Order: sequence, then structure tokens, then C-alpha cells
Amino acid sequence: MALLSGRRIRALLRTDLRGRIVEEEKEGRMRNRSVERPRQTAFGLSAGILISCFLAIAAAPAAASSGQVQIGAQGGLSIPNIRDGDNVFSRGYSSRKGPFFGLFAEFKLGPHFSLRAEVNHDSQGGKWDGMQPVIIDLPGFILPPGLLLYADFSNEAILDYLELPLLAEVTWGERPRFFINGGPYLGYLLRAKTVTRGTSSLFVDDSGTPLLLPPDYQPLPPFSFEAETDSKGDINDWSAGITGGAGLAVPAGPGEIIFGVRFSLGLTNIQSDVETYGKNHTGGVILTIGYAYTLK
Repeated sequence: MALLSGRRIRALLRTDLRGRIVEEEKEGRMRNRSVERPRQTAFGLSAGILISCFLAIAAAPAAASSGQVQIGAQGGLSIPNIRDGDNVFSRGYSSRKGPFFGLFAEFKLGPHFSLRAEVNHDSQGGKWDGMQPVIIDLPGFILPPGLLLYADFSNEAILDYLELPLLAEVTWGERPRFFINGGPYLGYLLRAKTVTRGTSSLFVDDSGTPLLLPPDYQPLPPFSFEAETDSKGDINDWSAGITGGAGLAVPAGPGEIIFGVRFSLGLTNIQSDVETYGKNHTGGVILTIGYAYTLK
């Protein structure tokens, strides 16, 4: 993942080391815009998916006319991570925390079996604190272009998805009712943002060997990595995987309060530039609480 673009780092360096604002970042963004592949807006596509999903949910009771139908809402805590990194840019992440919320409909097809369709907002991503690779150009110094260096800072990748799981669910018991479920999901990327924090000098390796430049051959002074960068162009729009979990439902009024824990395992690569940044997959654990209202 392009967690901090070369243009942004160059601008930070030139501001800190030279004491002046550089317009190169803006010019680079304009150049990128001219060659960027066309994308649908997140709002337009997610709205279309949402409408399609609820049309399917509205039609489902006809197929399950002899069974019970529940609709509800859920929310909770997502604890995601970016997995399976295969180069220096894509490995080294740890878990972060983010919001999870959505709507669902459950169609009972038998005494102990039901089908559950959901529309969720799930915050994926990961954190990387400490020494990590950066590719930068140092103004005024003769260095090979694209030189790989290291810096010590905090880096959080925030990936917000609209996800559509379809889960088969097995239940037992009555008060409370226990369940396990699982199935595939399809996700569409709504937002990708990188938040970086901290200050650091530059190093030639991840063990902290300082970069020494002529004429004084002294370590560079620390510079700021405080930035929020839109990284949506570096992440594939679509993702898919499997999800499942377990929980219990406690009767409450005309419906049930539902407590659950689930996992998600992304099966598709999220990186759009595999050659530079390698491959990654999403995944994580989600803690939820919700309420389901029984229609019939």
C-alpha cells in the first residue's frame, strides 16, 4: 500500500530542510489525475448495491412464506489487520480498531436453519508503528532515484468498505437461542486514508543506521510525518472473502437482542500496484450487538 506517497514526503522534506512550501505535490497530483483510471463514485455505487440488496430482501419472504422473518440492525467494534504482506512495503502491520454497523434480514427456512443477508459498513486496515520503508527524493542531494530508505513513525491505514455478506445460519435452543453462521461476502471500497504521525530522521536500513550525506556527513535532522493522505487510488475497488461467527439471541419484546462475534477473511488482493507494494488481504475479528424484530 502506498502509505505515504513520494510526493508528500518530498514536500515535507523541503518544508523542514529548506523552510519553504513546495508546490510539487499539487503539480504531481494534477499529473496523476490525467492518467488515473476512471472510477465510479463511492456514493453512487454503494447506493445501487444497497437498493439491489433490499429489493432481494423484499422478495425473499415470498420464497420463505412458510417461515419466520426477522429484520434488524447491528453495530460494534471491528478489529482488523492487513495480512499476508509479501514485500517490505506490505508486511509489518498490526491490528487497529474501527466501527462496524449495518442492517440485516433473516429468513427461517426450517426449525434450526435460516438464511441471513446483511448490508454493513466495515472499517478495515491496519497499523504500523516504528521503523518502516519509504521511497523519497532528497532535494539538493545526489542520490539514486527511488532510493529505499527507512524512517521511524506511526502509520495507520484506514479502509472503509460497504460489505454484503450472505450467511447460512444454524441455531439451537430457545431462551437464549444460540447460533453459528458463515458464508461469502462482497465488499466495495468507500474510503482509503493513511494517517501518519511523528517525526524521524532517515535511515539506510531497518536497524537504524543513519543516512549520512555530504559535505558534513551528519544525520539529517528529524522532520515531520504529520499527514493525512487519500490512498484510494492505491487500493482495488472490490474485495471478496468469507465471514462467519457465533453468538446468542435473548428474547426482548417483539424480537431479540443479539450478541455475536465473527471473523472475516479477505480472499482477494487489495493492492492495485502489486509490482511495487506486493500483495495484501484484509481480515479481522468483529464484536457485535444488535436487535432483530420478528415480522411473522
